[in-house]
Amino acid sequence: MRESKGQRRSNWGVEQGEASSYDEASRARYRQRAQRFGGVETGATDDGLAIVFLIALVTLALVAGRLFWFHVIKAPEYSEAARNNRTDETVIHARRGTIYDRNGNVLAISVDAKTIYCNPTEITDPSAVTTLMVQHLGGERGDYLPLLIEDETFVYIKRAADLAKAEALQKALEEAELPGVYFIDDTRRDYPYGNVAGQILGIVGIDGDGLSGLEYYYDDILRGEDGVMLMETGIGGTPIAGATSVVRDAKNGTDIVTSLDVDVQMVAEQKITEAVERFQAESGSVMVTDPKTGEILAACSTPLLPVSDFSKMEEGSESLKPVTAAYEPGSIFKILTSSIGIENQLVTPWTTYVVPAWVEVGDDLVGDDDGRDYTMTMSLTEMMRRSSNAGLAMVAQESIGAQLFSEGVAAFGIGQETGIDYPGEGPGIVRTLEEYDGSTTGSMAFGQGLAIPMVQMVRAVGIVANGGIPSTPHFACFLNGERVEWPQGEQVISQETCDEVTQMMRVVVDEGTGIQADVEGYDVAGKTGTGEQADEEGGYREDAFVSSFVGFAPASDPEILVYVGLNNTPYLASGSAAPTFSSIMSEALTDMGIPPES
Repeated sequence: MRESKGQRRSNWGVEQGEASSYDEASRARYRQRAQRFGGVETGATDDGLAIVFLIALVTLALVAGRLFWFHVIKAPEYSEAARNNRTDETVIHARRGTIYDRNGNVLAISVDAKTIYCNPTEITDPSAVTTLMVQHLGGERGDYLPLLIEDETFVYIKRAADLAKAEALQKALEEAELPGVYFIDDTRRDYPYGNVAGQILGIVGIDGDGLSGLEYYYDDILRGEDGVMLMETGIGGTPIAGATSVVRDAKNGTDIVTSLDVDVQMVAEQKITEAVERFQAESGSVMVTDPKTGEILAACSTPLLPVSDFSKMEEGSESLKPVTAAYEPGSIFKILTSSIGIENQLVTPWTTYVVPAWVEVGDDLVGDDDGRDYTMTMSLTEMMRRSSNAGLAMVAQESIGAQLFSEGVAAFGIGQETGIDYPGEGPGIVRTLEEYDGSTTGSMAFGQGLAIPMVQMVRAVGIVANGGIPSTPHFACFLNGERVEWPQGEQVISQETCDEVTQMMRVVVDEGTGIQADVEGYDVAGKTGTGEQADEEGGYREDAFVSSFVGFAPASDPEILVYVGLNNTPYLASGSAAPTFSSIMSEALTDMGIPPES
């Protein structure tokens, strides 16, 4: 009985064990399925395989897209970057156009030069290289040694170096087997007449850009079009021999023939420099023109610009003051006042006035520079001869009037740019009729109460010399072999008015304040001007004048007009600007081949 029971227990245990093994296998399969991607607890299936496949496809697409981006879309950019990493781009400067004077003399020309640079990583003996550079290029060791040891692969040593000096240095470096220094063909500006006409010609920068003067004004045509050269470099930026290629050739600039006469220019510069020193002036200016055409034969102002050696350049020397600076013109303005009165048939050269010692102009009393302290009867011609401020103030206020005076001033181009082909010209400061006050007409009649560039007075007086027709002051006559046409304005005053004003100007030179402006053998017409210098606190400074003289010759058929101005001098124009005018006019008449009349 017991055995029978025990047997049953044993059989039950076996059956239970078999059932347990089956269940464990089932659960194991369930766990494997549940661990698959997408299998979740009871009821999970094998859909996870599809998801894995989908992810694989997406990943492949992303990889393919990136490969397409890098190898197709971005390929040109990366290729260009790679080229840039192994190439240096260098500008090949175009040869600037040559600037000539009216007689074909070369004033500024571009000549062959060499730009010198180095790769400091290649230089094995900086001291020895420095010694040779000082020997052949000049300067001090300190000018070169710091450049040769910079932590760079491309360093400029000297831009546009003299060709002969650069070639000598190149040969010396090769013979000494000193590597790391390279030479590129270049051009530089050369001035056969040294610093003559420096302010007119202007400055060219190290990159070949015009920075002032005609070089700046005509830069677009003078400069041409630069080219580009690529230099292939190896590891560390070392240039690869024979691997240089020109990507774009340079196109040379256009030549300019100017109106300048180099001989007249030299005399003008010499005489005004001497006058500034002699008459203790702050600065001086000269302009010489042909009043019929507006061609400028010479122009300068001190200090002069040393274009051949900028280390000697003084402040303000780069500016041509007759064009860029504004001054009170002083009594040379009486030429215009007289012209306006005569043209409007309000006065004649023989009209007389009873002129007191002092004339009321606004709230001020105006007298004459000669110190006259008595009343005097004067004709308009006598007023011009004596340069009477009081007299011309009376003419303007009592005979001409504000409206006609203002209209006449505008007709002469005062307060308006002349159109000269030189940078920096401005209109000046000239009141319109609406801005006139009680003193404007009287004070402007003798050149006070306005400030203008002196080129405006050159143009205005040129109207009188040219039969009443204005011309445009200019430098350029031919561009690339073609004549430049400069406009002339409409008639401002009649020939008859011009003749009468010219005759009064003759009297000024023959027996008046301009007697020291006379040129032996020639018929000269002119006018002195002594403009007062404004004080910073208002009013005018004592013994500080803009002494000027403007005139033309031969008076009967003017071919040369000369303006001379001395800024901030204690001397009146009659004893300073007038004799300076004479010395310059005399030389100009001779150089231009104008024979004496007697």
